[in-house]
Amino acid sequence: MVEHYFTSKPISKLKLRLINIYLRGRHFRFYTSSGVFSKRRIDLGTKVLIENMILPERGYVLDVGCGYGAIGIVAAALNPNLHVVMVDVNERAVKLAKRNIKVNGIANAEVKCGSLYEPVKDLSFSCILSNPPISAGIDIVETIIADAPKYMCEGATLQIVVKSKIGRERLKQVFEKTFGGFTVLARESGYRVLMAEKKSR
Repeated sequence: MVEHYFTSKPISKLKLRLINIYLRGRHFRFYTSSGVFSKRRIDLGTKVLIENMILPERGYVLDVGCGYGAIGIVAAALNPNLHVVMVDVNERAVKLAKRNIKVNGIANAEVKCGSLYEPVKDLSFSCILSNPPISAGIDIVETIIADAPKYMCEGATLQIVVKSKIGRERLKQVFEKTFGGFTVLARESGYRVLMAEKKSR
C-alpha cells in the first residue's frame, strides 16, 4: 500500500535524498524524503509554477501545501523584501522545509504545520501560491480557491498550478464564483498556472 503524503504523520521510514537544481537562474538544494510529495525530483507542476509565478514587490506571501518547501523558498530567494510563510499538514514535510530554509540560506521565510489556511488564520497576504494536493481530492483544491480571499489583501493574487485535464469546468466555476474569473498565467507540460486577483468591492 502506498502511503499518502496528505497526512499529518507519515509512517514510512525516513529516507533522505538531496536534490540539486537550478530554478529561475539560481542554484537550490532541497532535502526530501519518503512520505512527502515528489521525493525524487521537483515535479513538473511545481517547476511550472516556480518559473512563471509573479511576486509582489513587498508584503507577505503564502505557500499552501508547501511540501519540502521548493515554491516558498524560491519566492523568498527571489525577493528579500517579502516574508514567505509556508504551510503543510505533513509534519515530515514541515521539518524538511525548515531544514531547506537553512540549507539555502533563506532569512525571510518560515514554516507552519497545519491544514490549509488554519495556521495562518490571523494573517493577510499579498500573494498566495499553491501546487495543491490533487490526489487528496478535487474538493481540497476547491477549498484552497474558495477560502483564499479571506486571507488576501486588496489587489493580492492567488496563483495555483493544476493539471490541464483535471477538474477543468469545476475549477472554472469556483474561480468565477470566488473572484469573478481568472487568467491563465502559463501552459506547459500538461499543466496550467491559474491566477486570480482580489479586487475591491
